[in-house]
Amino acid sequence: MPVQHSPSRVIPANEYRRERWRNQLGWTREVCRSPERDDWDWRLSIAEIERDAAFSAFPGVERELVLLSGNGLRLRFDDGEVHELQPPHDKLRFAGERGVSGELLDGPTHDFNLMWHRDRVDAQLWHRPLVGPMVIFAEPGTTWAVYLIAGQAHFADESGLPPLAAGDTAILVAGTQRLRHVLEGGGEALLIRIAPVGVEV
Repeated sequence: MPVQHSPSRVIPANEYRRERWRNQLGWTREVCRSPERDDWDWRLSIAEIERDAAFSAFPGVERELVLLSGNGLRLRFDDGEVHELQPPHDKLRFAGERGVSGELLDGPTHDFNLMWHRDRVDAQLWHRPLVGPMVIFAEPGTTWAVYLIAGQAHFADESGLPPLAAGDTAILVAGTQRLRHVLEGGGEALLIRIAPVGVEV
């Protein structure tokens, strides 16, 4: 069932689907996609980079990559740009049609991967500390994702959502009504806001 028609939910890390990269040169754990089909509007995954390799091409797609663990990743683009993702959690946004290879700086890395079709949705990603309560307002038609990098958290509201352990992801889907979620806990999180093109932040 497509995510936008599903209720808000928590996806435990052990339910992520492990699959090959599109170019078969690596592995990824898919957190979720929306809609649940090959031609998705947006997708969250965690790349397992164990050796230097070219990344898959995704024409028409924007990408944002966040270093989750490991000692760093060098992104070498075909147009000559070189960018290093350094610990603890460097990130970079780039176009999916750009040719790029990943080079390990010192051992394997795990990297959070947000992808979205730029003509369908807009997406923003923030890395935030979680110290006490955090209030998330989801405007009508938007979806928020919360990936817990470290620590633990729970929803102190009436959503009925289960708690989050490190590595879990919450998907907060607003239909026609504005939603308010209160996340409490300690640790670090990635916050992702996804909205149809043209919806103001």
